Amino acid sequence: MKRSDFALLLTLAALWGSSYLFLRLGAGEFGAVPLAGLRAGLAALVLLPLLAWRGHLGGLRAHGGPILVVALTQSALPFVLFGLAAPILPAGLSAILSATTPLFTAIIGWQWLGLRLDASRTAGLLVGFSGVLGLAWDQAALRADARTAGGAILACLLAALLYGFSAHYTKQRLAGVSPLVVAAGSQLASALMLALPAACFWPSAMPGGRAWGALGALAVACTSLAYVLFYGLLARVGAARTVTVTFLIPVFGVLWGALFLDETPTPHLALGCAVILAGTGLTTGLLRLPRALRFNATTRSSAP
Repeated sequence: MKRSDFALLLTLAALWGSSYLFLRLGAGEFGAVPLAGLRAGLAALVLLPLLAWRGHLGGLRAHGGPILVVALTQSALPFVLFGLAAPILPAGLSAILSATTPLFTAIIGWQWLGLRLDASRTAGLLVGFSGVLGLAWDQAALRADARTAGGAILACLLAALLYGFSAHYTKQRLAGVSPLVVAAGSQLASALMLALPAACFWPSAMPGGRAWGALGALAVACTSLAYVLFYGLLARVGAARTVTVTFLIPVFGVLWGALFLDETPTPHLALGCAVILAGTGLTTGLLRLPRALRFNATTRSSAP
């Protein structure tokens, strides 16, 4: 990966890490569905003029079908799912759970595209998901309503699964398409998908200024700018490398939560984060098992 691409990856991680902070600030007053719909709608208003200025509006019609799938799996549903979890889980924990995206990406690539899972990647999946189970158990024990915490964790994991699918789908069906076309089209389609549900779930009390500010930051920085960066990286370095941004997101998510929400990372949270990131590193190839362990695992797996 080039230095410029890594710098963009770091910027993207900082932006998406901050999204969990802004979700915590806005979801309680707006509600998950209205916040998601407004986020996509405002992002579309920012991106569409840029798309028109570049003369790429025709790309929306030419690639409308795949863009609709991406809109549903990369924006509309994940926005709602993370919004549902935001009032329940700390911002740092939601960010850590998003780090499971490369694990789901690897599983989907294996099942759908036949991508090989060697011993290191298989071990990474087991390690990563053991970290998720440990965090889920810890969070359930900390809360009086364990079922509510469990539901919020499942919502985050489902969003991560959708991200994993969407990364492969975008690379397969929209390779070579302008990142601005994909970003603008997916946000426009997401806004249209969520318009009616957002109206139905509109809050009875008008949200305050802090919630509107959080919405603006989500739409402009965490969505408009972030998705242009994301689809650009996806086109240049591929799905497997691009989704490693989730390896960095928890660092920023925990940092922003500690700085602006007074969230104190617990030892269990730090341990769970380390285990998930270790699993993610093995799954994406950033880390490797020792040679002897890789050899033994291969030998055992080939035995009758």
